[in-house]
Amino acid sequence: MKIYIVVCFIATINLIGCDGGHKDSDVLSEESERNTHSEEIKFTKVQAGIAGLKVQTVVPGPFRQVVKTSGQILAAQGDETTVIATSNGVVSFSGVSVAEGTAFKSGEVIAVISGKNLLEGDPTEKVRVEYETALNEYRRAEELVKDKIISAKDFEQIRLRYETVKTAYEAHADNAVPNGVKVTAPLTGYIKDKLVSQGEYVSVGQPIVVISQNRRLQLRAEVPERYYKYLGGINDAHFKPAYDNNTVYKISELNGRLLSFGKVSNSTSFYIPVTFEFNNAGDIIPGSFVNVYLLSAVQNDVIFIPLSALTEEQGLFFVYLQLEDEIYKKQEVMLGEEDGERVMIMSGLKPGDRVVVKGAYQIKLASGSVMPEGHTHNH
Repeated sequence: MKIYIVVCFIATINLIGCDGGHKDSDVLSEESERNTHSEEIKFTKVQAGIAGLKVQTVVPGPFRQVVKTSGQILAAQGDETTVIATSNGVVSFSGVSVAEGTAFKSGEVIAVISGKNLLEGDPTEKVRVEYETALNEYRRAEELVKDKIISAKDFEQIRLRYETVKTAYEAHADNAVPNGVKVTAPLTGYIKDKLVSQGEYVSVGQPIVVISQNRRLQLRAEVPERYYKYLGGINDAHFKPAYDNNTVYKISELNGRLLSFGKVSNSTSFYIPVTFEFNNAGDIIPGSFVNVYLLSAVQNDVIFIPLSALTEEQGLFFVYLQLEDEIYKKQEVMLGEEDGERVMIMSGLKPGDRVVVKGAYQIKLASGSVMPEGHTHNH
């Protein structure tokens, strides 16, 4: 009888424990389902249309190794020239608006140099007088040498002096204007540097302005020494100007090419120069600083997404996945290399995931709208 009572007691305890276990399991299951639904974001088709929402399916593909660094845009060699003074005098620019950035056509007058009222006299007038004197002396010598009044040697010296003065006079005469000597643009371009001021005195050979055509430009990237082993595989680059961080320029799309990369670093620097040359798209400013993405070897089967798909919160990065037509989910991702417009994903995404690549910020704003109780989405 005692044994029977003990057996019944144990059976009763097991039954109660089993029933309690089922209840705990049901509670955990319901809580997990509730947490899953709480992560879902309702974003209607109307909202998506207003936001211009775009979704892209994750497909692994090739992605080039990237060396990210900084650099500067420079004028290409031969694409700019320095205009110098051809006479002594005071500079008077052709217009009060002549400044850095002013455009000039080839042959257009940039400035006039006047030598009037100078202590040493007007250079243009002095050259004219010297030429007329040398010309008269040469003509007289031609008659004298015929009559053998002067020697052939003396005549040759007079002729050489005349030719020298004539060359100088013609150089002045071609550019002479009533108020001085004009200085013209040797090529079509714009003023890159204005080296003298209005009314300033200049001497022959002194630089006045630098004119740039701005047709071909150079990208000079400064690469840390630790990336030297990758330089041999680099043949293309992307860059973003500091003044327009939303635009990515690609050397390959600008008829560009790699010019050179340094084999050694400068004694005062720990960086190696890498230089590209390319066509100016029309809105790239020489002298500007840029973020540079040097492209090296190709990596296959890489998961990557556009940078526009990312949102950031406290140093963590997230994307939004489309689960159904109007249902989205926030997903944390770990980032790898980026090339200025795309970024490699190390974890957080898999092939086939549908990622919001445009309008992610609008979904983030709507993320407070959680799914209502009783939602029947199947997982």
